[in-house]
Amino acid sequence: MALRQIVMFPDQRLRLVADSVTYFDETLRSLATDLLDTMRAAPGIGITAPHIGVAQRVVVLELPDAPGPQTYINPEIIEASKETIRLDEGSISMPGVTGTVERSARVRVRYQDLEGTEHVEEAEGLRAACHQHEIDQLNGLFWTQRLSPLRRGKVMAQFEKLRRR
Repeated sequence: MALRQIVMFPDQRLRLVADSVTYFDETLRSLATDLLDTMRAAPGIGITAPHIGVAQRVVVLELPDAPGPQTYINPEIIEASKETIRLDEGSISMPGVTGTVERSARVRVRYQDLEGTEHVEEAEGLRAACHQHEIDQLNGLFWTQRLSPLRRGKVMAQFEKLRRR
């Protein structure tokens, strides 16, 4: 439908807790389509409504091994493994930098689809990390907050250097 402007770090809107979606209508479907288009153009593999300045609990993921994109409304992690994985993460709101983040290797996520029907999904590996990353964003927790202070400092310095160019 439309490409939306991405909210760039350190915009404080990225630190806000997103509101639950209560209306499952054409406006929500248009938002999901705009999120997908914006994510693909960025490019990225995951995006939340707060990334485009909309404080609603909407996530779109399009992972390399998936048959297509998936939209998650009001997602929440209901179970997480104690076993962890370490993967490089970044954000379309902070392009050009990544950092290694440790997260649960497996999660169970409850969410609604675009019609409001509730689902539960089991995820592991990259998909599990993406769920955790995007749900953190919905909760106002930017991915860099998951880094050690030393690593966060390095990532921030790298980002500032890229912004000055």
